Amino acid sequence: MKSIFRLVYVLLATSVVIACEKKEIIFEGPYHVRFTEPTASARESVNKPIQIAVHLVGPQRSEPITVRYTISGTARPGIDYRIEGEEGTVVIPARQSFGYITMRLLNNANNILESQDVTFNIIGVTPSDLQIGFSKDGIIGRSTTFTILDDCILNGSYTGILDGVDDVAPVSEIAITSSDCKEYVASNWNIGLIEYPSIAMNFTFIDNGDNTLTIPKQAEEVLSAPNDTIQGTGSVNPLNGRLTFNVEVLLKDQAGNDSSRIVVPITYIPE
Repeated sequence: MKSIFRLVYVLLATSVVIACEKKEIIFEGPYHVRFTEPTASARESVNKPIQIAVHLVGPQRSEPITVRYTISGTARPGIDYRIEGEEGTVVIPARQSFGYITMRLLNNANNILESQDVTFNIIGVTPSDLQIGFSKDGIIGRSTTFTILDDCILNGSYTGILDGVDDVAPVSEIAITSSDCKEYVASNWNIGLIEYPSIAMNFTFIDNGDNTLTIPKQAEEVLSAPNDTIQGTGSVNPLNGRLTFNVEVLLKDQAGNDSSRIVVPITYIPE
């Protein structure tokens, strides 16, 4: 009986060792080029270049790899986007694994919230020993679609400056967003003010449709008193997209009585 138990113990121990072994899987081809991601998207107000990655799957080469592609889709070149560099060709440099198609989005926001697609399709590669895409029929990675999301006219990233005050530093990357192109949220009106130069304080405003803006009365929860509010007016410069506000801050004491009134003149400059 003991010998049987000993045999069972040995078998169990062996099976545990076998189960814990790791087998290294090495990719041996076929080597190919492909788009890294099948889909991507961004709002048309994004002003930084969009890079579409093309990936060499395999050992890096001592010579550059030239990948040829076509563009299709509902987005309009020169109106919704533009390609920087030579359109139709992207190069993976020697001894590197990635090349990039650089695309700029053109912000033609008109408060009509639709979207357009740009589809890139690889049609050729040099050296010719490389395959296009992956899988038996080469479909995986052969194409990628980038969706340009329409944005509201005032949506975007802004730098805020305090008008008439030279010793207060501008605040950058202030987001202004809306889902209906009428009611917007500005992520910060605190341009080095109210004891909290590092704390963002947002506010809601209304686009009246005639280049005027209204900040409806609303609570400012970051300030110390429980009933502090802000309100105000503003305007849009249709030529340069700048937004100018007079933010009226109404401070209360702990009893809820009016304590002081401050008007903060702010200009938001599109980045």
